[in-house]
Amino acid sequence: MLQIYIALIIIAFFLGRTFWQKKNNKISRNEAIFWISFWILAAVFMFLIKRIDAFVAGLGFSATGIDVLSYFSIAIIFYLIFKIIVRMEKIEKSVTEIIRKISLKDYK
Repeated sequence: MLQIYIALIIIAFFLGRTFWQKKNNKISRNEAIFWISFWILAAVFMFLIKRIDAFVAGLGFSATGIDVLSYFSIAIIFYLIFKIIVRMEKIEKSVTEIIRKISLKDYK
């Protein structure tokens, strides 16, 4: 139970930081909504960890619920990294195209 309280304190800290960053316009509205939803969902999972354990055991897995949540979160992290890389490639192509147009315009 102590781990849940420690996790909730950490989640509360990150929620507070998210609200502070939104208040000071350091993050956009959509980013704030995403991170607030993420941390609230993490808090809900902390309270439901016993039910998640029972659900995972009912499916026949030998892993605990926290293990499954960890695997799931790692998969999401890799997916988000993939999306960031794709977005960066798109930006690089756009910048290259713009620079090429500008350099050809200056050359003529």
